Amino acid sequence: MLRAILNKQRYFLSNLIFNFNNKKIKNIKNPKNLLGGKGANLAEMGKLGMPVPPGFTISTEVCDIFYKNKKKLPKQVLKSIHLELKNIEKFTGKKFGDLKNPLLVSVRSGARISMPGMMDTILNLGLNDQTVKALTKKTSNGRFAKDSYRRFIQMYSNVVLNIEGHLFESMIDNQKLSSGVLLDTQLDENDWDELIERFKNLVKKKTKKNFPQNVEEQLYSAISAVFLSWESQRAKTYRKLNQIPDHWGTAVNIQSMVFGNMGNDCSTGVVFTRNPSTGENVFYGEYLINAQGEDVVAGTRTPQHITKKAKITAGSKSPSLEEVMDFSNLQIFFPHLFQLLLILF
Repeated sequence: MLRAILNKQRYFLSNLIFNFNNKKIKNIKNPKNLLGGKGANLAEMGKLGMPVPPGFTISTEVCDIFYKNKKKLPKQVLKSIHLELKNIEKFTGKKFGDLKNPLLVSVRSGARISMPGMMDTILNLGLNDQTVKALTKKTSNGRFAKDSYRRFIQMYSNVVLNIEGHLFESMIDNQKLSSGVLLDTQLDENDWDELIERFKNLVKKKTKKNFPQNVEEQLYSAISAVFLSWESQRAKTYRKLNQIPDHWGTAVNIQSMVFGNMGNDCSTGVVFTRNPSTGENVFYGEYLINAQGEDVVAGTRTPQHITKKAKITAGSKSPSLEEVMDFSNLQIFFPHLFQLLLILF
């Protein structure tokens, strides 16, 4: 009897975390319920052969366990997270916290129904005072590395340490004034160095502690913060207005970073299978050169159109993604993307 109970417990614990290529996913009856919308879609995209950066989903079951366990991650869950990180390291050839080739990850919420703007996200997790030097040396791009580090400090401090985001934005605005520039992208490596120190001083002032340098502490605290965001006041209000049950919980997606802020040959953006304003059945989206995901919705820069047709229709003078980058590779995946989004959303 005891052996049967232990085996059942091990089976349950082994089905709490799934990497995007886990074969067990195809046997899940309602994957969105367990993996959340993002997790289920990432697994589906992987199945379609799309180049999905490696990662894993911490299921909604863990969210329930987290709250029942006094808002703490159980040791078995931490062990599973560690093992999945090893899988990402093996796939990417990078190592979490490494001083030569550091792995950086994103930590994103993923409820079964989209709750835009209600849940939390952290990018570039894994950076600290030492790994940022390694990233600088590895990429030969100090500006990119420092920009990524200040972004991480800013997001982590807001989401995990509950420091008001506008305090960081005010510092950036002041730096732009003193440097005589208008855009964040015009700030150089020295500017970001100065801001990183100011950001860390702000953290010390607000929390009476130094900004965390241990990458595992960063990760576990970020995961906990995403689970806690399910019970934030804004999330509760959104669920009440949209009749979303409180007991559903959220999943958490951990994924290897792909950088849109490495220079003018990189970008970030969002796409839709229809024009969200008119409902027209056309491929529609916006993007920003040399940026990361949050920039598209932050309002600090005006996004540009994905397609040339949309640009012309909108009367925009800014070049579309179709005009400034090789569009042919993207078009290969468009039919699959249409199929995926129409089925899953």
